[in-house]
Amino acid sequence: MKNTFTLFSIKLVVLLSVAFAIHLFILSSKSLPLYDNKIVLAYVVNAVLAISIFGFLFRMKDKYKEQLGFLFLGGSALKFVVFFIVFYPSYKVDGDISKLEFAAFFVPYLLSLFLETFSLAKWLNKME
Repeated sequence: MKNTFTLFSIKLVVLLSVAFAIHLFILSSKSLPLYDNKIVLAYVVNAVLAISIFGFLFRMKDKYKEQLGFLFLGGSALKFVVFFIVFYPSYKVDGDISKLEFAAFFVPYLLSLFLETFSLAKWLNKME
């Protein structure tokens, strides 16, 4: 259980790196701009937030074992707050959020959320 945080971090970085490469490949193959819509920032912010939230939950596992689910939901709420502060204003500047803007943020968000949920569930099952 000691390497849980490190393994999670490595898995997340690898997952998001591969997804980023695929994302850029798809944009390139459709002759779309590669680095528009704050795509790099979206991947980095989602990685940092996911690692931070998972690390926080890992540190709180003994003290707040019964409340970890609520703390996890609080972390998800934090991600949405960051989205609305950092990304939403620039995405909404033209009055519409395009599919490219949506994908730039929500692809890494969903991948991070999936890995966080899967890893946390696996980790909590080991604790019992």
